[in-house]
Amino acid sequence: MKYVVFYEVTDEGIGLIPFHMAEHRVHWKAFAAAGTLLMVGPFANPRDGAMGVFKTREAAEAFATGDPFVRHGVVKKWRIMEWMEAVGPSRGDNVGSG
Repeated sequence: MKYVVFYEVTDEGIGLIPFHMAEHRVHWKAFAAAGTLLMVGPFANPRDGAMGVFKTREAAEAFATGDPFVRHGVVKKWRIMEWMEAVGPSRGDNVGSG
């Protein structure tokens, strides 16, 4: 089981991104270094928000509540969903090999 954090943003929030990106980057790098953050990033259209994949719900919650993007209003709403990974490297699958 993995835990996915979804972020929703507003146009005003998108305008705040440059002011808080450095602090946000330090934040996600700490979770990645601890091994609890597996993937993170925005969708192709920044107005669609962003997501991160975590090993535990506790890590996902700690990430979102402490994220500078959340604290400074870049993110207007966030949620965590449990994700049942069906195929992928952590399951020993070699997707795309053929």
